[in-house]
Amino acid sequence: MALHKIPGCSGGLVDDTYASAALRSDAPRFKLPVAGAPARDAFELVADELMLDGNARMNLATFCTTWEEKEVRRLMDICISKNMIDKDEYPQTAEIEMRCVHMLADLWHAPESSTTMGCSTTGSSEAAMLSGLAMKRRWYRKRQQQGKSCDRPNLITGPVQICWHKFCRYWDVELREIPFEPGRYTSTPEEVIKRCDENTIGVVSTLGTTFTLQFEPVRQIAAALDKLESERGLDIPLHVDGASGGFLAPFLEPELEWDFRLPRVHSINSSGHKFGLAPLGVGWVVWRCAEDLPEDLIFHVNYLGGDMPTFALNFSRPGGQIVAQYYNFLRYGFEGYRKIQQTCREGARRFADKLRGMGIFDIISAGGPGEVPGVCWKLRPNVKVNFTLYDLADRLRTRGWLVPAYSLPENCQDVVIQRILVRHGVSMDLLAKLAGDLECAVKYFAAHPAGKVTEKEGTAFHH
Repeated sequence: MALHKIPGCSGGLVDDTYASAALRSDAPRFKLPVAGAPARDAFELVADELMLDGNARMNLATFCTTWEEKEVRRLMDICISKNMIDKDEYPQTAEIEMRCVHMLADLWHAPESSTTMGCSTTGSSEAAMLSGLAMKRRWYRKRQQQGKSCDRPNLITGPVQICWHKFCRYWDVELREIPFEPGRYTSTPEEVIKRCDENTIGVVSTLGTTFTLQFEPVRQIAAALDKLESERGLDIPLHVDGASGGFLAPFLEPELEWDFRLPRVHSINSSGHKFGLAPLGVGWVVWRCAEDLPEDLIFHVNYLGGDMPTFALNFSRPGGQIVAQYYNFLRYGFEGYRKIQQTCREGARRFADKLRGMGIFDIISAGGPGEVPGVCWKLRPNVKVNFTLYDLADRLRTRGWLVPAYSLPENCQDVVIQRILVRHGVSMDLLAKLAGDLECAVKYFAAHPAGKVTEKEGTAFHH
C-alpha cells in the first residue's frame, strides 16, 4: 500500500509545526484562545514574533548587559522558580544577596562594609527611589524635631535619568534640576549650591550621565556642601547615582574619590545589569551606615515563614539575577572586572578615532577618564552634509545597528547627538564593522540625499 494511504503515517507527515492548527492563523491578540496548543507549536509561534525585535547584541543604545556566559544561563535556570523575597525558604539566596551587598560596600569604601545596610533591587531606578525615600524621611524627621514645616521638600540634581523625575513626582518633592548650558553637560558645585536651602532633602550627583556619559564632579560637589554646612549650618546629604559608574570607577579610576571615602556621601545606587555584567533585572543600593536607612522604612513580614525584613519597593521577584551577580564576582574578581572595563574603554577610544578621521564629527565623550566607555558625537558646526544624525541612525538600522540620535534637554535642544555604549561583548571586530557601515552610510547620503528623518520619526533616546 502506498505510504500516503496509510492513515497513521499520513497524519504524522502533515503534522508539521507550520502546518499545525496553531500556526495556520494569526496569533491571538485580544482574547485567550479557546484551546491551547502543543508546547512545540506555541514556542515556535512566540519565537517567530520575537524575530521582529532588534538584535540585542547590536543594540548599542542600551547600557544593559546583552552577552552572558553559558554558566550564567544555567544558574538562571536553577533559580527560575526561586522567589528571592522568601528568605526563610531560600536562605542561601538571601545569604548570597548580602554577600554582594558587603562586597559592593567594600568596593565603594564603606567605613564598616561587613555591617552596612543595602539590598538588591530590580534595577538602579528602584534603588534610586529607595535612596530618595531615605533622604526625604531623614529630612522630615529632622524638621519635625526642630518644629519646622515639612511641606516643601526639594531635591537637587544635574541632568538626570527619568527615574529621579518619577521619584519627585510620586513622592511630592520639588525637583531642582540643573539645566545644560552650551558646552556644559553636567552639574557644577556652584550650580548646586545656589539651589540649596533648608528644604533640600539631598543632592544627587551622577557618575555617568545618560546623555553624554560624563562623570559629574562628586568630590568637588561634596566639598562645596561641606563648606555650605560650615557657613550656613545646612547639613545636606549627597547621593551618588552610580548606575553605570559604580561598576566602572573602582576598576578604571581607583584613585577617583566619589564614594564613601567622602563623608558627605550617604548612599550609592548602581545597576548590576549594566557594567556589573549581570543579566537584566538587578540593581543595588548601599547606605554608608545603618543609621542612614531610617528604621521606619523597613517592613517585617512572617507570612512566608520566619521574620523577614524588607525595604525594597518590589516584593516577589526572581533570585537568578542576584545569583548571577555573585557568580560574576567569583568568576572575574577585581582583576577580571578591571580587564573587561579597560577593554571596553579601549574599544571606545578606537571607535572615536575612526569618527574623528572622517572629519565631519565633533566628539563629546570618548570613554576616557571621567567617562563611561562609549562615544557621543555630533555633526561639526557648519559642516556641509545632506543628512542629519536622525537620518544616519535610520540608515544604520538597515544593517541591524541600533544607534540612537537625540536632542539634548532644556537650554540645548538644538544640539543633536548620537551615542554608542561599548559594553562587555561589544568586540573590537564589531566596532570596526559598525565604523565601516557608518562610513558607507555617509557615502550613501552623498550620492542619495536623505529625506530628512525628523526627531519624532527617528530613533529616540534610549536609557
